[in-house]
Amino acid sequence: MHIVMVAVECSPIAKVGGLADVVISLSKALQQNGHKVDIILPKYDCMRYDKISNLRNVYDSLWVSYNGELYANKVAAGDVEGVNCYFIDTCWHRNFFNRGTFYGESDDAERFTYFSKAALEFLYKTGVEPDVLHYHDWPTGLIPVIFRDIYKPLGMNKTRLFYTIHNFAYQGVTSQSVLDSISLSPQSVPGEAWEKDQWGVVNYLKAGVIAADYVTTVSPTYAQEVMFSDKGMGLQDLLRRNHYRFSGILNGLDYEYWNPESDPHLVTKYSVKSLKGKYDNKRVLRKKFGLQEGLKPIVTIISRLVQQKGLEQMKRSIYLALSKNAQVVLLGSSPDPRVTQDFLRIKEEFTDNPDCHLELAFNEELSHLLYAGADLIVIPSIFEPCGLTQLIALRYGTIPVVRSTGGLADTVFDAFYSNQDIGSRNGFVFHESDDAALDSGLGRAIDCWFEQPDFFQKLIVNGMKQDYSWKRSCELYLYIYQGLA
Repeated sequence: MHIVMVAVECSPIAKVGGLADVVISLSKALQQNGHKVDIILPKYDCMRYDKISNLRNVYDSLWVSYNGELYANKVAAGDVEGVNCYFIDTCWHRNFFNRGTFYGESDDAERFTYFSKAALEFLYKTGVEPDVLHYHDWPTGLIPVIFRDIYKPLGMNKTRLFYTIHNFAYQGVTSQSVLDSISLSPQSVPGEAWEKDQWGVVNYLKAGVIAADYVTTVSPTYAQEVMFSDKGMGLQDLLRRNHYRFSGILNGLDYEYWNPESDPHLVTKYSVKSLKGKYDNKRVLRKKFGLQEGLKPIVTIISRLVQQKGLEQMKRSIYLALSKNAQVVLLGSSPDPRVTQDFLRIKEEFTDNPDCHLELAFNEELSHLLYAGADLIVIPSIFEPCGLTQLIALRYGTIPVVRSTGGLADTVFDAFYSNQDIGSRNGFVFHESDDAALDSGLGRAIDCWFEQPDFFQKLIVNGMKQDYSWKRSCELYLYIYQGLA
């Protein structure tokens, strides 16, 4: 099969969140299964160009209409971790992707709508008709509408439209004028995609769902949550009515990149058969952040500091862990200055504490050392579509303490209270987003480290032996792809 991914993020060259990791790792997994995969992305000026090999121009004059005028775009191609990527270069006066950022511009809807139209125009002009066009999240939500309105009548009948939504909290809502700018007929937009209480306002996520041949989200539990609770962010009824073409497929983890046996960011490599290296990394972690040596666990938090991730529970985790004679290292950053100030105050409070360090930054290289050197990781998310943090932690032998929601519920099973057999239990789970629930989950985990070290070691081994690679998830994607043919 030939699969074309269309997305606005792709790790490691243009990464904001988990979407970027999924786009590249799923593409690699599909290729390893013998399928042809291309990825189409905007050509941002702030991409990691050092991570692209053989970058070259492949199309010089891709003409795209915008506000009644035709504009020439260029298309470059290059290899990213062995996957062919095309980059749409909107080299004209609106300067859509040369602003030093990926998201957060006042005209994001225009930027990504134009990109979606240009991506389809590129396929049409080059005569490429993939078996599956797989588009991701709200920025590309209009792709099936544009495709059905403009390109299917031109003879592109073979391609099936597949939509993956990574987070229903971000839906893309904009005015009809954006549709007009690319000559998209408002009549082609499904009626339910228009916001009922706002005249002339379209919801990209709704349009993407209605016009797709199939829709997925990133874990089975999250799929249920968005259909049957307010986590659907207003799309619950729509998803329930379309349940026959909607499902949740758990994200996988790139086991080549996240591998403690070969990780270049670790001082000492290790495996489930020999855990000595993990404790070497624990010593390095302590030395790096000035933590004292001692017989105590290290609890880490590695997260974006945003409300979805459970900010109040993160703060409480710091104080609770210290009160129970554990050490704490937090690595995270926030787009909200007020949140940053809150955590700066905590950092200042514990400046001289030899058991606590807060690193308020995004640093993926440093995160590898934390995953390897910590004993426990706290993930108190209010909601979590899938989550890669817990999957990485399990891979590195760090026990997750999680709130049971979304993908966390699908991958972490409580040491004492799970229905899973003892060999599948791999963490500590709490169910509510209140103080008592967190105290129970994290308190039990720390107590287990001190009081039942052999059982704690068993949990480490259980987690490291579990397979959350892309193997199974890739098979599920392919099964659905093939069913659409």
